[in-house]
Amino acid sequence: MSRTTTQTAWFPPDRPPAAGRAARPRHRRLFYAHRMASMITPLIDLNADLGEGFGRWTLTDDAALLSVVTSANVACGFHAGDPSIMRRVCELAAERGVRIGAQVSYRDLAGFGRRAMDVPAGELAAEVAYQIGALEVFARAAGSRVSYVKPHGALYNRTVHDAGQAAAVVAGVRLAAGEAGLPVLGLPGSLLLAAAAEEGLEAVPEAFADRAYTPQGTLVPRGEPGAVLHDPDAVVGRAVRMAAERSVTASDGSPVAVPARSLCLHGDTPGAAGLARRVREALEGAGVRVEAFA
Repeated sequence: MSRTTTQTAWFPPDRPPAAGRAARPRHRRLFYAHRMASMITPLIDLNADLGEGFGRWTLTDDAALLSVVTSANVACGFHAGDPSIMRRVCELAAERGVRIGAQVSYRDLAGFGRRAMDVPAGELAAEVAYQIGALEVFARAAGSRVSYVKPHGALYNRTVHDAGQAAAVVAGVRLAAGEAGLPVLGLPGSLLLAAAAEEGLEAVPEAFADRAYTPQGTLVPRGEPGAVLHDPDAVVGRAVRMAAERSVTASDGSPVAVPARSLCLHGDTPGAAGLARRVREALEGAGVRVEAFA
């Protein structure tokens, strides 16, 4: 006795399947539709510099920003931050499911890590590993872990074009994390990300919605006019374009590609928490999925 099986076709009713190709059942059609949608839905991580205080002095509204961002760049004591602040930020981040990242810096508390320094490669690698290890203690105590590493200030800018300093940072990451390694967050096209990839670490490019870009895709130095954007509407618009189109307008008006997987929201500017909320709402309103990269 022959048996006839009825299937729900995945193709339109007026279009039969190709020769030799069986019609797919509905559950498989929905699976493939969902997978294709996930492939074209823009994804972006939101990171912010947190824990930037020392003793009784505080700079960032950590609690408010941790309700918005998906990744927290925690100061590790070299440019800002102290053990109590590091512990508190890790606890708040763990409670909210926010990824914890080590924001490593030159040893420059007085200059907030923004002064250029010449540090021997071996010494810099050790200092980077030291900062990661210190933060890992507090992250684990909070039930989390350090999920990535991002340089701060002068070290961040230096590793864009200085191969020796970039390699030293990567060596410090490897020293602290061992064979497992940790992702490294940095500027697209930087020598830091190139060194990380060469070492077998995940290189994660980021962008800055509130910073001006040169036509070459680097950040306009903070000391130059217009380097930092203060118009909230402009920042929000740039954030959406960066996430959805992976592009931004440079200081000379030319378009610049920014293949970013994360957007940095500065926490040390006036109204930072409110602006961060606006950015996230605008991203989600534009169909961008906000989630941690690590």
